[in-house]
Parts: sequence; structure tokens; C-alpha cells
Amino acid sequence: MSEEILGRLAALLRSQGGLMADLVDPSAMVNGGSSQAASPAFLAAAGPRAAGHREDYELLVEAIYEGYLLHYETPRVVRPPEADLGLLAGDQLYALGLARLVALGDVAAVGVLADVITLTALAQGAGDREMALAAWAAGARAVGWGSSDAYDRAKALAWAGAPEALEAMRTSAEA
Repeated sequence: MSEEILGRLAALLRSQGGLMADLVDPSAMVNGGSSQAASPAFLAAAGPRAAGHREDYELLVEAIYEGYLLHYETPRVVRPPEADLGLLAGDQLYALGLARLVALGDVAAVGVLADVITLTALAQGAGDREMALAAWAAGARAVGWGSSDAYDRAKALAWAGAPEALEAMRTSAEA
């Protein structure tokens, strides 16, 4: 199943043609599956808010997550030849995933994922990879199960740069 979603994302990008299709690495499905276990797409799609559209949620969150990986980590599907192109491809994947979410009419989840994009950018800018990963986990949970007081508190702490933000974000991901 982990390689299936990467294959679906690659197929979607190829079907759109253009530069993004050219950047899809054919070996990504073979080499990329191991890091998939930590993907937030499965967590988001498993929640009751995704019921009836699990595959859609899985794909759109995976697209946004791949965009994040293009910006800060090692992508699994898209392999740009240079960093600047990777940033542009990452932005396009953010937009692709958010547009698909808008098409589902889930405005609340658009807000959650916009916050995740911002919070992970702030965390990565501060060199705090753990906070970025916790923000992804908590955000994916909020997409699948809905936002919670714990998640709202964790976001407020993260915006404020509070030292307890990491633990609050981790806790809200488990709530």
C-alpha cells in the first residue's frame, strides 16, 4: 500500500504533462517506499472526516507532503535536477493538493494544511526538524478527525515559539 500511493501520485503528475511529468523519477516507486511509513497521508485518510473520500484525501495529502519534502527533505516521487526547480515543484504540489481539497469542499482542512505548511516552514527555518514532523502528524490528525482544543493550543504555542510547543504538538497528534 505504501508504494501504491506514490505510484498514484506519480501517475497523476505524469497525466498532467509538462514539466512536473518530466520531473517524476521512474525509480522513485522502487526506492521511495521505505520512507512512506511516516507519511501523514495515511493518518489523514484514516479519520472519519475522510470517510467516502479516503483515496482522495490520501492522494492530496501525499501531494502536499511531497511538496514539503521537495522544500526540506528528500522527495520520493519528484526529482528535480536543481534546488530552485525543486522549490517551484514543491509549491506546485502544495497548490495541487490544496486545490483537490477545495474541490472536495473541505475548507476546514484547507486551513489546517495551510497552517501545517507555515508551521513546518517556521520549524525548518529554525532548524527544528522534530517540530516540523510533529506539526505534520498533528495536522494530519486534524484533517482526518477534525481540529481539537489540544491542536489549537499546540498551534498557538508553536506560533509563539514556546518551548512546550513540541510536546503539545505531539500530544495533539495522539489525541
